[in-house]
Amino acid sequence: MIRKSTLEKIIQEDMSEIWAILNGEEKRLIIDNFTIHTFKKNQIVYAEQESPEFLWCLLKGKVKLYKDGIGGRQQILRLMRPVQYFGYRASFAEEPYVSTAAAFEPSTLGAIPMSLVKELIQGNIKLAWFFIHELSRNLGGSDTKIVNLTQKHIRGRLAEALIALLESYGFEEDGATLRIYMSREDLANLSNMTTSNAIRTLSGFVNEKLILVDGRRIQVINESALRKISKFG
Repeated sequence: MIRKSTLEKIIQEDMSEIWAILNGEEKRLIIDNFTIHTFKKNQIVYAEQESPEFLWCLLKGKVKLYKDGIGGRQQILRLMRPVQYFGYRASFAEEPYVSTAAAFEPSTLGAIPMSLVKELIQGNIKLAWFFIHELSRNLGGSDTKIVNLTQKHIRGRLAEALIALLESYGFEEDGATLRIYMSREDLANLSNMTTSNAIRTLSGFVNEKLILVDGRRIQVINESALRKISKFG
C-alpha cells in the first residue's frame, strides 16, 4: 500500500500539468481516488469494445494503442511515453473503446475514475480546456498520420516511424541508438506495411548507411538523410 504522502509526490511530479490547475479540494479528491497499476510486457491495459472507466496516465515505461485489422493484422495507432494521458476519449464520446492499449514493455500507470474526471471538469474550466487541448492535438496528429500512411512510399513511412520514435523516446547514452527496441513486425504495424517490406526497407537503409541494426536495436547514423526521406516520402 502506497502512503498518501508518497502518492501525492508521484502525482505532483508526474502529473504536474493537471496538478497545477486544481484547487486544494480537487487535489484531495485526486489523491483519494488515484491508483497505481503495473503491467508486464504485452499485458493488456484495456481492450477494444470494453467500456471506458479510467483516465490512464503513463508514469513509467511505454504503451502502444493499436487496432486489429483485416486478417488479425495490427495497426499501431500511437506509442505513449511518460507522462501522457490516454483512455479518456471513449468516455467523453460515450462509446466503447475503439482500440486496445497494451504495455510495450514493463510499465507503471496511474488511473483516475472517469466519473471523477467529469465531476471535476464541471467545476473547473481550466481542466476542461486542458482536455480540449489534448484531444485537439491528438486529432491533428491522427489526420496527419492518415495522409502520410496512405500517400507516402514505404521508404517514407518507415523513415517517418523511425523519426517519430527518436522524437518520442530519444537516444541511449551513446547518442545514436533509439531508446526503444521494436520487432520488425511492430515497425511494420506502425508504418502500415507488411513485415517483409519492413525488413527489406530496413536493409536498404542499412546499405545506404542511414542506420545500423542489431537485433531490435536501431542506431541512427545519418539523421538528416533519414528526416529528408521521411519528409518527402
